[in-house]
Amino acid sequence: MLNQIIELVADELNLDSKTLTKETRLQEDLNVDSLDVVELVMKLEEEFNIEVTDEQAASLKTIEDILNFVEANK
Repeated sequence: MLNQIIELVADELNLDSKTLTKETRLQEDLNVDSLDVVELVMKLEEEFNIEVTDEQAASLKTIEDILNFVEANK
């Protein structure tokens, strides 16, 4: 599932998936802004058929955070 999430993030942010790891930080490493977060959350909700609240979205700081969230809520 990690690879699937990395591919999703890379696709949404127009990045090379090979540059991403589970330790990659969204804001610090990828310069993700609030609009990027909204779009990424929408893609996660669609891809994994889950719901993400604004508070939950704010807690997603790394690729690993996204992985853990998706696994816990799938």
